[in-house]
Amino acid sequence: MIDQQPGAYWAKWGPANSHNGVVSDPPSSRPGTTTVVSRRMARQRTRDTRPELALRRALHAGGYRYRVNLPIPGLSRQSIDIAFTRARVAVFVDGCFWHRCPTHRTEPKNNAAWWRAKLLANEARDRVTDQHLRDAGWTVIRCWEHESPADAYLRVALAVDAAGTGM
Repeated sequence: MIDQQPGAYWAKWGPANSHNGVVSDPPSSRPGTTTVVSRRMARQRTRDTRPELALRRALHAGGYRYRVNLPIPGLSRQSIDIAFTRARVAVFVDGCFWHRCPTHRTEPKNNAAWWRAKLLANEARDRVTDQHLRDAGWTVIRCWEHESPADAYLRVALAVDAAGTGM
């Protein structure tokens, strides 16, 4: 177990600074990363973000019931943000920075090569996830964090309703 490991590394980067039991690399292993930046990035939410919660509230108020953070079979450490299992509709609420929104994407200047590779890998993983779910018969909807909850709600509701009526 993580908390049984001795040493200064674990004292600083152990369970208190881990996410879902996975310890992130210390800033010293990422060139050009300061401790302040590392701590700020570690605090970024990966689930239950404001845009995701707003969409979930709208869907629930509209009478839709769904599963949250449903693991994707066959893809380790990946989950569907909002899943309509009977209709087989998977909804992802993507952050503009992390998933390279075409409208709001930014390219970090510090440690640019590392960030470029990281963000491109995120994009590639999204494509693999989408294809995996489509191959399994799911409809995949990706909403951006900047998208209004009302617009996202309409796209999701149309897909769920179409799947439910056999259309």
